[in-house]
Amino acid sequence: MTKDYLLDDRDLLAQIARRDEQAFRMIYDKYAKRVFLFSMRVLNSEELAEEVMQEAMLKIWLLGAELLKINNFEAYLKRLTRNRSLDVLSRMELELVTSQIQGKNWAEIDNSTEEEIILRDTRKVLQSGIDALPPQQNLVYRLYHQDGLKYEEIAEKLGLSPATVQTHMKLAMRFLRKYVSRHTDITALLIIFKLL
Repeated sequence: MTKDYLLDDRDLLAQIARRDEQAFRMIYDKYAKRVFLFSMRVLNSEELAEEVMQEAMLKIWLLGAELLKINNFEAYLKRLTRNRSLDVLSRMELELVTSQIQGKNWAEIDNSTEEEIILRDTRKVLQSGIDALPPQQNLVYRLYHQDGLKYEEIAEKLGLSPATVQTHMKLAMRFLRKYVSRHTDITALLIIFKLL
């Protein structure tokens, strides 16, 4: 890697720290596919690798002035991607173990009516959380999850940058996870995180 290459990334990171969306787009275009492919090797899932890539890129945008402290951006991004991918694997393992335990319990006592009630109540909690989102986050969330639009399509429709759409989605998901965790028990939480 040449010195000019490093300086180029550092210049872009300095611009991103000042909230330059064009500089962010350049870093995104340069590294997003690498992050996706690295995560894909760990997770073996395009959907999860896409999620990791989006979260990694969002973190870069949100770091602000902290970006100026990064000496080797490529190494930082690789470590960030690896850690986030391992977090996802841990979450998947926990969900699998929990669903196996609950599956045994639910099989022993046939309570399908109770499951339906929990699912219905969980959906109500999620819907009230969606309704409580700030207007722009609410709109982005609905366009993505209910209308099935991609970030680029939402950005074009709303006249925003894809990075801004991504930020709104990340904030919406964070809010919904907190909202749901405050308004439901552990069983409902597991169901709702699958819905999210």
